[in-house]
Amino acid sequence: MASALACDGLTVRFGAFTALSAVSLSFPRAQIHAVCGQNGAGKTTFARACAGLLAPSEGSIRIGDALLRGGQVKDARAAGVELVHQSFALPPSFTIAEAMEFGLTGQRGAVFTRRGLQARWQPHLDALGVEAKPSTRIRDLPVETQQAVEIARALAGNARVLILDEPTAVLAPSAAAALFQRLTRLRDSGVTILIILHKIREVLAVADTVSVLRGGRLITGPDAVADLTAGRIAAAIIGHSPAKAGDAATETAEDIGALVGTDLPHGHRHTVSAPHAIATLAGITTKPAADGQSLQDISLTIGAGEILGIAGVEGNGQRPLVEVLAGLVPLTAGSVTLDGTAVTGLPLAARRNLGLRIIPFERNTEGLSLSSPLWENFAARGLLAKSALSLINPSALRRAAHAAFQSWDVRFTSVDNPARSLSGGNAQKVILAREMDDAAKLIILAQPTRGLDLGATAFVWQAMRDARDRGLGLILISSDLDELFDISDRLVVLQGGRVAGQFAPPYDLGRVGAAMVGDH
Repeated sequence: MASALACDGLTVRFGAFTALSAVSLSFPRAQIHAVCGQNGAGKTTFARACAGLLAPSEGSIRIGDALLRGGQVKDARAAGVELVHQSFALPPSFTIAEAMEFGLTGQRGAVFTRRGLQARWQPHLDALGVEAKPSTRIRDLPVETQQAVEIARALAGNARVLILDEPTAVLAPSAAAALFQRLTRLRDSGVTILIILHKIREVLAVADTVSVLRGGRLITGPDAVADLTAGRIAAAIIGHSPAKAGDAATETAEDIGALVGTDLPHGHRHTVSAPHAIATLAGITTKPAADGQSLQDISLTIGAGEILGIAGVEGNGQRPLVEVLAGLVPLTAGSVTLDGTAVTGLPLAARRNLGLRIIPFERNTEGLSLSSPLWENFAARGLLAKSALSLINPSALRRAAHAAFQSWDVRFTSVDNPARSLSGGNAQKVILAREMDDAAKLIILAQPTRGLDLGATAFVWQAMRDARDRGLGLILISSDLDELFDISDRLVVLQGGRVAGQFAPPYDLGRVGAAMVGDH
Protein backbone atom coordinates (compact mmCIF):
# COMPACT_ATOMS: atom_id res chain seq x y z
CA MET A 1 0.00 0.00 0.00
CA ALA A 2 1.30 3.46 -0.92
CA SER A 3 2.14 5.87 1.87
CA ALA A 4 -0.15 8.80 2.51
CA LEU A 5 2.73 11.14 1.73
CA ALA A 6 6.32 10.46 0.71
CA CYS A 7 9.24 12.59 -0.38
CA ASP A 8 12.41 11.39 -2.06
CA GLY A 9 15.58 13.50 -2.00
CA LEU A 10 13.56 16.65 -1.30
CA THR A 11 15.80 19.71 -1.59
CA VAL A 12 14.66 23.34 -1.39
CA ARG A 13 17.00 26.24 -2.04
CA PHE A 14 16.50 29.98 -1.73
CA GLY A 15 19.29 31.45 -3.80
CA ALA A 16 22.56 30.17 -2.34
CA PHE A 17 20.86 29.06 0.88
CA THR A 18 19.77 25.41 1.17
CA ALA A 19 16.76 25.18 3.48
CA LEU A 20 16.21 21.44 2.93
CA SER A 21 18.85 19.00 1.73
CA ALA A 22 17.98 15.58 0.26
CA VAL A 23 15.22 14.74 2.73
CA SER A 24 13.57 11.35 2.14
CA LEU A 25 10.59 10.42 4.30
CA SER A 26 7.55 8.19 3.99
CA PHE A 27 4.47 8.61 6.19
CA PRO A 28 2.00 5.70 6.59
CA ARG A 29 -1.70 6.40 6.46
CA ALA A 30 -3.90 7.17 9.47
CA GLN A 31 -1.12 8.07 11.88
CA ILE A 32 0.05 11.25 13.59
CA HIS A 33 3.57 12.07 12.44
CA ALA A 34 5.54 14.75 14.31
CA VAL A 35 8.36 16.67 12.66
CA CYS A 36 10.55 18.57 15.09
CA GLY A 37 13.84 20.43 15.28
CA GLN A 38 15.30 23.74 16.37
CA ASN A 39 14.57 27.10 14.76
CA GLY A 40 16.00 27.10 11.24
CA ALA A 41 15.96 23.30 10.99
CA GLY A 42 13.73 23.41 7.90
CA LYS A 43 10.44 22.30 9.48
CA THR A 44 8.22 25.01 8.00
CA THR A 45 9.93 24.74 4.62
CA PHE A 46 9.21 21.01 4.67
CA ALA A 47 5.55 21.60 5.53
CA ARG A 48 5.12 24.23 2.83
CA ALA A 49 6.76 22.05 0.19
CA CYS A 50 4.50 19.10 1.06
CA ALA A 51 1.46 21.38 0.78
CA GLY A 52 2.48 22.57 -2.68
CA LEU A 53 3.44 26.08 -1.60
CA LEU A 54 7.11 25.66 -2.50
CA ALA A 55 8.61 23.96 -5.53
CA PRO A 56 11.43 21.49 -4.81
CA SER A 57 14.81 22.43 -6.24
CA GLU A 58 15.49 18.70 -6.43
CA GLY A 59 13.62 15.53 -5.51
CA SER A 60 9.96 14.63 -5.55
CA ILE A 61 6.82 14.47 -3.40
CA ARG A 62 4.07 11.88 -3.77
CA ILE A 63 0.58 12.03 -2.32
CA GLY A 64 -0.52 8.42 -2.34
CA ASP A 65 0.31 7.22 -5.84
CA ALA A 66 0.18 10.71 -7.39
CA LEU A 67 3.30 12.77 -8.07
CA LEU A 68 2.87 16.33 -6.78
CA ARG A 69 3.86 19.10 -9.13
CA GLY A 70 6.07 21.44 -7.13
CA GLY A 71 4.61 24.79 -6.19
CA GLN A 72 1.06 23.83 -7.17
CA VAL A 73 -1.26 24.37 -4.20
CA LYS A 74 -4.34 23.44 -6.22
CA ASP A 75 -2.83 20.09 -7.13
CA ALA A 76 -1.95 19.38 -3.51
CA ARG A 77 -5.45 20.29 -2.31
CA ALA A 78 -7.02 18.23 -5.07
CA ALA A 79 -4.91 15.29 -3.87
CA GLY A 80 -6.27 15.80 -0.35
CA VAL A 81 -3.48 17.79 1.35
CA GLU A 82 -4.36 20.78 3.54
CA LEU A 83 -2.02 23.01 5.54
CA VAL A 84 -3.07 24.92 8.66
CA HIS A 85 -0.58 27.74 9.10
CA GLN A 86 0.74 28.97 12.42
CA SER A 87 -0.67 32.41 11.57
CA PHE A 88 -4.37 32.03 10.89
CA ALA A 89 -5.82 33.30 7.61
CA LEU A 90 -9.44 33.76 8.67
CA PRO A 91 -10.87 37.23 7.85
CA PRO A 92 -11.71 38.77 11.27
CA SER A 93 -14.90 40.47 10.04
CA PHE A 94 -16.36 37.25 8.57
CA THR A 95 -18.64 34.92 10.43
CA ILE A 96 -17.43 31.36 10.92
CA ALA A 97 -19.71 30.16 8.12
CA GLU A 98 -18.52 32.89 5.73
CA ALA A 99 -14.86 32.22 6.53
CA MET A 100 -15.23 28.48 5.96
CA GLU A 101 -17.09 29.01 2.70
CA PHE A 102 -14.48 31.52 1.52
CA GLY A 103 -11.63 29.18 2.44
CA LEU A 104 -13.16 26.33 0.47
CA THR A 105 -14.61 28.09 -2.58
CA GLY A 106 -13.08 31.57 -2.63
CA GLN A 107 -16.58 33.05 -2.22
CA ARG A 108 -18.18 34.45 0.91
CA GLY A 109 -21.36 32.55 0.31
CA ALA A 110 -23.46 34.85 -1.87
CA VAL A 111 -25.38 31.91 -3.36
CA PHE A 112 -26.66 30.92 0.09
CA THR A 113 -29.05 32.58 2.44
CA ARG A 114 -27.53 33.36 5.82
CA ARG A 115 -29.50 30.54 7.40
CA GLY A 116 -28.55 28.17 4.59
CA LEU A 117 -24.88 29.02 4.90
CA GLN A 118 -24.95 28.38 8.64
CA ALA A 119 -26.78 25.09 8.15
CA ARG A 120 -24.18 24.05 5.56
CA TRP A 121 -21.28 24.45 8.00
CA GLN A 122 -22.81 23.50 11.34
CA PRO A 123 -22.22 19.73 10.80
CA HIS A 124 -18.54 20.35 10.11
CA LEU A 125 -18.18 22.26 13.37
CA ASP A 126 -20.11 19.58 15.26
CA ALA A 127 -17.91 16.82 13.83
CA LEU A 128 -14.82 18.51 15.25
CA GLY A 129 -16.44 19.42 18.56
CA VAL A 130 -16.29 23.18 17.97
CA GLU A 131 -18.60 24.85 20.47
CA ALA A 132 -19.31 28.03 18.52
CA LYS A 133 -22.20 29.09 16.32
CA PRO A 134 -21.56 29.54 12.58
CA SER A 135 -22.92 33.08 12.91
CA THR A 136 -20.14 34.15 15.32
CA ARG A 137 -17.60 36.64 13.99
CA ILE A 138 -14.02 35.37 13.75
CA ARG A 139 -12.74 38.37 15.73
CA ASP A 140 -14.92 37.33 18.68
CA LEU A 141 -13.41 33.83 18.94
CA PRO A 142 -10.61 32.79 21.29
CA VAL A 143 -7.47 31.71 19.51
CA GLU A 144 -8.02 27.99 20.11
CA THR A 145 -11.49 28.18 18.50
CA GLN A 146 -10.10 30.07 15.51
CA GLN A 147 -7.62 27.25 15.07
CA ALA A 148 -10.37 24.64 15.29
CA VAL A 149 -12.33 26.52 12.61
CA GLU A 150 -9.22 26.47 10.38
CA ILE A 151 -8.99 22.70 10.82
CA ALA A 152 -12.72 22.24 10.16
CA ARG A 153 -12.39 24.31 6.98
CA ALA A 154 -9.44 22.17 5.86
CA LEU A 155 -11.30 18.93 6.50
CA ALA A 156 -14.32 20.18 4.57
CA GLY A 157 -12.20 19.96 1.44
CA ASN A 158 -12.01 16.18 1.92
CA ALA A 159 -8.48 16.36 3.32
CA ARG A 160 -6.74 13.02 3.68
CA VAL A 161 -3.44 14.54 4.80
CA LEU A 162 -3.62 17.40 7.30
CA ILE A 163 -0.42 19.39 7.97
CA LEU A 164 -0.27 21.69 11.01
CA ASP A 165 2.65 24.12 11.36
CA GLU A 166 3.43 24.58 15.07
CA PRO A 167 -0.25 24.66 16.10
CA THR A 168 0.50 24.77 19.84
CA ALA A 169 2.68 27.91 19.69
CA VAL A 170 -0.38 30.10 20.31
CA LEU A 171 -2.25 27.80 22.69
CA ALA A 172 -2.49 27.53 26.45
CA PRO A 173 -1.82 24.01 27.82
CA SER A 174 -5.52 23.20 28.23
CA ALA A 175 -6.23 24.28 24.64
CA ALA A 176 -3.30 22.21 23.38
CA ALA A 177 -4.72 19.16 25.16
CA ALA A 178 -8.09 19.75 23.47
CA LEU A 179 -6.34 20.05 20.09
CA PHE A 180 -4.57 16.74 20.64
CA GLN A 181 -7.88 15.05 21.41
CA ARG A 182 -9.29 16.38 18.12
CA LEU A 183 -6.25 15.16 16.20
CA THR A 184 -6.48 11.71 17.77
CA ARG A 185 -10.12 11.43 16.69
CA LEU A 186 -9.19 12.51 13.17
CA ARG A 187 -6.42 9.92 13.02
CA ASP A 188 -8.84 7.23 14.14
CA SER A 189 -11.19 8.28 11.33
CA GLY A 190 -8.44 7.68 8.76
CA VAL A 191 -6.85 11.12 8.36
CA THR A 192 -3.04 11.26 8.18
CA ILE A 193 -1.61 14.12 10.22
CA LEU A 194 1.79 15.80 9.94
CA ILE A 195 2.37 18.12 12.88
CA ILE A 196 5.31 20.48 13.31
CA LEU A 197 6.19 20.72 17.00
CA HIS A 198 8.79 22.40 19.22
CA LYS A 199 8.09 20.75 22.56
CA ILE A 200 9.19 17.19 23.15
CA ARG A 201 6.49 16.52 25.75
CA GLU A 202 3.91 17.35 23.06
CA VAL A 203 5.53 14.88 20.67
CA LEU A 204 5.30 12.21 23.36
CA ALA A 205 1.69 13.15 24.10
CA VAL A 206 0.17 13.04 20.62
CA ALA A 207 2.44 11.54 17.94
CA ASP A 208 2.73 7.97 16.68
CA THR A 209 6.05 8.67 14.95
CA VAL A 210 8.61 11.47 15.01
CA SER A 211 11.19 12.71 12.52
CA VAL A 212 13.93 15.18 13.42
CA LEU A 213 15.41 17.80 11.10
CA ARG A 214 18.61 19.68 11.85
CA GLY A 215 20.22 22.21 9.55
CA GLY A 216 17.85 21.24 6.74
CA ARG A 217 18.82 17.57 6.87
CA LEU A 218 16.95 14.54 8.14
CA ILE A 219 18.66 13.28 11.30
CA THR A 220 16.31 10.44 12.16
CA GLY A 221 12.81 9.18 11.47
CA PRO A 222 10.14 8.43 11.18
CA ASP A 223 10.66 6.55 14.47
CA ALA A 224 7.94 5.09 16.67
CA VAL A 225 7.43 7.43 19.62
CA ALA A 226 6.64 4.47 21.87
CA ASP A 227 10.26 3.33 21.49
CA LEU A 228 11.80 6.72 22.38
CA THR A 229 12.48 8.85 25.43
CA ALA A 230 12.49 12.63 25.64
CA GLY A 231 16.24 12.47 26.14
CA ARG A 232 16.84 10.62 22.87
CA ILE A 233 14.63 13.03 20.93
CA ALA A 234 16.40 16.01 22.50
CA ALA A 235 19.78 14.53 21.60
CA ALA A 236 18.72 14.26 17.95
CA ILE A 237 17.40 17.83 17.94
CA ILE A 238 20.43 19.56 19.43
CA GLY A 239 23.14 17.22 18.19
CA HIS A 240 24.35 15.86 21.53
CA SER A 241 22.82 14.19 24.53
CA PRO A 242 21.47 16.76 27.01
CA ALA A 243 21.09 14.18 29.73
CA LYS A 244 23.57 12.11 31.69
CA ALA A 245 24.61 8.76 30.31
CA GLY A 246 21.88 6.23 30.90
CA ASP A 247 19.34 8.87 31.93
CA ALA A 248 15.97 8.07 30.38
CA ALA A 249 14.51 11.54 30.78
CA THR A 250 10.79 11.76 30.24
CA GLU A 251 10.05 15.49 30.40
CA THR A 252 11.18 18.41 28.31
CA ALA A 253 11.85 20.37 31.50
CA GLU A 254 14.33 17.72 32.60
CA ASP A 255 16.14 17.91 29.26
CA ILE A 256 16.40 21.68 29.51
CA GLY A 257 17.50 21.38 33.12
CA ALA A 258 20.31 19.12 31.98
CA LEU A 259 21.26 21.56 29.23
CA VAL A 260 21.64 24.42 31.71
CA GLY A 261 23.67 22.27 34.05
CA THR A 262 21.33 21.83 36.99
CA ASP A 263 20.18 18.68 38.71
CA LEU A 264 17.46 20.46 40.69
CA PRO A 265 14.23 18.47 40.85
CA HIS A 266 11.05 19.51 39.07
CA GLY A 267 9.40 22.16 41.23
CA HIS A 268 12.39 22.75 43.50
CA ARG A 269 12.53 25.38 46.22
CA HIS A 270 15.30 27.95 45.93
CA THR A 271 16.04 29.44 49.33
CA VAL A 272 17.26 32.98 49.93
CA SER A 273 18.62 34.12 53.28
CA ALA A 274 16.68 37.13 54.62
CA PRO A 275 15.36 38.38 51.25
CA HIS A 276 14.05 41.92 51.04
CA ALA A 277 11.12 42.98 48.89
CA ILE A 278 12.26 44.24 45.50
CA ALA A 279 8.68 45.10 44.52
CA THR A 280 5.34 45.34 46.31
CA LEU A 281 1.84 45.67 44.90
CA ALA A 282 -0.81 46.53 47.48
CA GLY A 283 -4.54 46.34 46.69
CA ILE A 284 -4.10 47.04 42.96
CA THR A 285 -7.33 47.61 41.03
CA THR A 286 -7.66 48.87 37.44
CA LYS A 287 -10.46 49.69 35.04
CA PRO A 288 -11.22 47.11 32.33
CA ALA A 289 -9.07 47.53 29.23
CA ALA A 290 -10.37 47.30 25.66
CA ASP A 291 -10.02 43.51 25.78
CA GLY A 292 -11.94 43.35 29.06
CA GLN A 293 -8.96 42.50 31.26
CA SER A 294 -8.49 44.24 34.59
CA LEU A 295 -6.99 43.67 38.03
CA GLN A 296 -9.07 43.41 41.18
CA ASP A 297 -7.45 43.94 44.58
CA ILE A 298 -4.10 42.37 43.67
CA SER A 299 -1.48 42.25 46.42
CA LEU A 300 1.93 40.69 45.70
CA THR A 301 5.47 40.88 46.98
CA ILE A 302 8.49 39.91 44.89
CA GLY A 303 11.67 39.21 46.81
CA ALA A 304 15.24 39.85 45.76
CA GLY A 305 16.82 36.63 44.55
CA GLU A 306 13.46 35.08 43.68
CA ILE A 307 11.62 33.95 40.55
CA LEU A 308 7.88 34.49 41.02
CA GLY A 309 5.84 32.53 38.47
CA ILE A 310 2.49 33.85 37.24
CA ALA A 311 0.14 31.15 35.95
CA GLY A 312 -3.34 31.43 34.50
CA VAL A 313 -5.39 30.95 31.38
CA GLU A 314 -4.39 33.74 29.00
CA GLY A 315 -6.55 36.84 29.29
CA ASN A 316 -6.99 36.71 33.06
CA GLY A 317 -4.98 39.77 34.03
CA GLN A 318 -1.45 38.94 32.93
CA ARG A 319 -1.08 41.90 30.58
CA PRO A 320 -2.61 44.46 33.00
CA LEU A 321 -0.18 43.22 35.65
CA VAL A 322 2.77 44.07 33.41
CA GLU A 323 1.23 47.42 32.46
CA VAL A 324 0.69 48.32 36.13
CA LEU A 325 4.29 47.54 37.01
CA ALA A 326 5.44 49.57 34.00
CA GLY A 327 3.24 52.54 34.89
CA LEU A 328 1.32 52.34 31.63
CA VAL A 329 -2.20 52.26 33.09
CA PRO A 330 -3.77 54.32 35.89
CA LEU A 331 -4.88 52.68 39.12
CA THR A 332 -8.32 53.06 40.61
CA ALA A 333 -6.94 51.74 43.91
CA GLY A 334 -3.70 50.50 45.40
CA SER A 335 -0.01 51.34 45.27
CA VAL A 336 3.25 50.08 43.74
CA THR A 337 6.70 50.15 45.36
CA LEU A 338 10.01 49.35 43.64
CA ASP A 339 13.01 48.65 45.84
CA GLY A 340 11.58 50.74 48.66
CA THR A 341 10.51 53.68 46.48
CA ALA A 342 6.84 54.51 45.93
CA VAL A 343 6.35 54.67 42.16
CA THR A 344 2.56 54.92 41.86
CA GLY A 345 1.95 57.53 39.17
CA LEU A 346 5.55 57.59 37.94
CA PRO A 347 6.21 56.99 34.21
CA LEU A 348 8.10 54.03 32.76
CA ALA A 349 11.35 55.99 32.35
CA ALA A 350 11.45 56.78 36.07
CA ARG A 351 10.80 53.15 36.94
CA ARG A 352 13.56 52.02 34.61
CA ASN A 353 15.93 54.35 36.45
CA LEU A 354 15.03 52.38 39.59
CA GLY A 355 15.95 49.09 37.90
CA LEU A 356 12.73 47.87 36.25
CA ARG A 357 13.27 45.86 33.07
CA ILE A 358 10.68 44.17 30.84
CA ILE A 359 10.89 41.27 28.38
CA PRO A 360 7.54 41.91 26.62
CA PHE A 361 4.85 39.48 25.47
CA GLU A 362 5.49 40.01 21.75
CA ARG A 363 9.18 40.19 20.90
CA ASN A 364 8.59 41.22 17.28
CA THR A 365 6.10 44.04 17.91
CA GLU A 366 6.73 45.19 21.48
CA GLY A 367 10.36 44.24 22.08
CA LEU A 368 12.03 45.09 18.78
CA SER A 369 11.74 47.39 15.81
CA LEU A 370 12.17 44.79 13.09
CA SER A 371 13.11 47.29 10.39
CA SER A 372 15.72 49.06 12.55
CA PRO A 373 19.37 47.99 12.85
CA LEU A 374 20.32 45.68 15.67
CA TRP A 375 22.50 48.32 17.34
CA GLU A 376 19.59 50.76 17.49
CA ASN A 377 17.38 48.12 19.09
CA PHE A 378 20.06 47.49 21.70
CA ALA A 379 20.71 51.20 22.26
CA ALA A 380 17.04 51.91 22.96
CA ARG A 381 17.67 51.06 26.63
CA GLY A 382 20.22 53.82 27.12
CA LEU A 383 18.41 56.33 24.94
CA LEU A 384 15.39 56.19 27.26
CA ALA A 385 17.57 57.52 30.07
CA LYS A 386 19.10 60.38 28.04
CA SER A 387 17.77 63.90 27.85
CA ALA A 388 16.69 65.35 24.54
CA LEU A 389 19.87 67.46 24.39
CA SER A 390 22.28 64.58 25.04
CA LEU A 391 24.77 63.77 22.31
CA ILE A 392 24.57 60.32 20.72
CA ASN A 393 27.68 58.52 19.51
CA PRO A 394 26.57 55.86 16.99
CA SER A 395 30.04 54.33 16.75
CA ALA A 396 30.19 53.79 20.50
CA LEU A 397 26.68 52.36 20.50
CA ARG A 398 27.61 49.95 17.71
CA ARG A 399 30.65 48.76 19.67
CA ALA A 400 28.58 48.31 22.82
CA ALA A 401 25.94 46.31 20.93
CA HIS A 402 28.58 44.13 19.28
CA ALA A 403 30.22 43.33 22.62
CA ALA A 404 26.89 42.58 24.31
CA PHE A 405 25.72 40.32 21.48
CA GLN A 406 28.93 38.33 21.64
CA SER A 407 28.56 38.00 25.41
CA TRP A 408 24.99 36.73 24.99
CA ASP A 409 25.88 34.39 22.11
CA VAL A 410 23.65 36.19 19.60
CA ARG A 411 24.19 34.71 16.13
CA PHE A 412 24.42 37.78 13.88
CA THR A 413 26.51 38.95 10.94
CA SER A 414 26.43 42.72 11.49
CA VAL A 415 24.94 45.09 14.07
CA ASP A 416 23.77 47.15 11.09
CA ASN A 417 21.45 44.38 9.90
CA PRO A 418 17.75 44.82 10.71
CA ALA A 419 16.30 42.93 13.65
CA ARG A 420 14.08 40.91 11.30
CA SER A 421 17.20 39.11 10.06
CA LEU A 422 17.42 37.12 13.31
CA SER A 423 15.74 33.86 14.29
CA GLY A 424 13.28 33.91 17.18
CA GLY A 425 15.84 32.66 19.66
CA ASN A 426 18.47 35.20 18.66
CA ALA A 427 15.91 38.01 18.64
CA GLN A 428 15.02 37.10 22.22
CA LYS A 429 18.71 37.12 23.16
CA VAL A 430 18.97 40.70 21.86
CA ILE A 431 16.14 41.73 24.17
CA LEU A 432 17.72 39.87 27.08
CA ALA A 433 21.08 41.54 26.42
CA ARG A 434 19.39 44.94 26.44
CA GLU A 435 17.20 44.42 29.49
CA MET A 436 19.29 42.25 31.83
CA ASP A 437 22.01 44.82 32.43
CA ASP A 438 24.02 45.58 35.56
CA ALA A 439 21.50 48.18 36.76
CA ALA A 440 18.51 45.82 36.61
CA LYS A 441 16.77 44.98 39.89
CA LEU A 442 13.33 43.69 38.85
CA ILE A 443 12.86 41.87 35.54
CA ILE A 444 9.44 40.99 34.14
CA LEU A 445 9.54 38.18 31.58
CA ALA A 446 6.28 37.73 29.65
CA GLN A 447 6.13 34.45 27.70
CA PRO A 448 9.94 34.59 27.21
CA THR A 449 10.27 31.14 25.62
CA ARG A 450 7.12 31.02 23.49
CA GLY A 451 8.01 29.75 20.02
CA LEU A 452 11.64 29.05 20.96
CA ASP A 453 13.37 25.75 20.36
CA LEU A 454 14.97 23.57 23.02
CA GLY A 455 18.40 25.19 22.91
CA ALA A 456 17.09 28.76 22.99
CA THR A 457 14.71 27.89 25.83
CA ALA A 458 17.59 26.44 27.83
CA PHE A 459 19.55 29.66 27.27
CA VAL A 460 16.68 31.81 28.58
CA TRP A 461 16.20 29.58 31.63
CA GLN A 462 19.89 29.79 32.47
CA ALA A 463 19.83 33.59 32.11
CA MET A 464 16.89 33.75 34.53
CA ARG A 465 18.58 31.55 37.10
CA ASP A 466 21.82 33.52 36.83
CA ALA A 467 19.93 36.78 37.40
CA ARG A 468 18.13 35.33 40.41
CA ASP A 469 21.40 34.08 41.87
CA ARG A 470 22.81 37.62 41.55
CA GLY A 471 19.98 38.84 43.79
CA LEU A 472 17.56 40.19 41.20
CA GLY A 473 13.81 39.74 41.47
CA LEU A 474 12.11 38.13 38.47
CA ILE A 475 8.46 37.78 37.49
CA LEU A 476 7.87 34.98 34.97
CA ILE A 477 4.54 35.04 33.13
CA SER A 478 4.05 31.86 31.11
CA SER A 479 1.28 29.67 29.74
CA ASP A 480 3.60 26.66 29.97
CA LEU A 481 2.98 25.01 33.33
CA ASP A 482 6.00 22.74 32.93
CA GLU A 483 8.18 25.82 32.61
CA LEU A 484 6.58 27.51 35.61
CA PHE A 485 6.82 24.39 37.77
CA ASP A 486 10.46 23.84 36.91
CA ILE A 487 11.86 27.33 37.35
CA SER A 488 9.58 29.26 39.74
CA ASP A 489 10.43 29.62 43.43
CA ARG A 490 6.82 30.58 44.13
CA LEU A 491 3.72 30.44 41.96
CA VAL A 492 0.72 32.77 41.82
CA VAL A 493 -2.40 31.97 39.77
CA LEU A 494 -4.45 34.78 38.23
CA GLN A 495 -8.08 34.12 37.42
CA GLY A 496 -10.52 36.84 36.44
CA GLY A 497 -7.99 39.51 37.38
CA ARG A 498 -7.68 38.26 40.94
CA VAL A 499 -5.17 36.13 42.81
CA ALA A 500 -6.83 32.71 42.78
CA GLY A 501 -4.06 30.87 44.56
CA GLN A 502 -0.47 31.01 45.78
CA PHE A 503 1.67 27.88 45.77
CA ALA A 504 5.11 26.72 46.87
CA PRO A 505 7.06 23.73 45.54
CA PRO A 506 6.50 20.90 45.06
CA TYR A 507 3.61 22.03 42.87
CA ASP A 508 0.43 20.01 42.50
CA LEU A 509 -0.92 20.11 38.93
CA GLY A 510 -4.46 19.37 40.08
CA ARG A 511 -4.54 22.22 42.60
CA VAL A 512 -2.91 24.72 40.26
CA GLY A 513 -5.19 23.72 37.38
CA ALA A 514 -8.27 24.04 39.58
CA ALA A 515 -7.23 27.56 40.58
CA MET A 516 -6.71 28.50 36.92
CA VAL A 517 -10.29 27.63 35.99
CA GLY A 518 -11.85 28.97 39.18
CA ASP A 519 -12.64 25.55 40.64
CA HIS A 520 -11.02 25.76 44.06
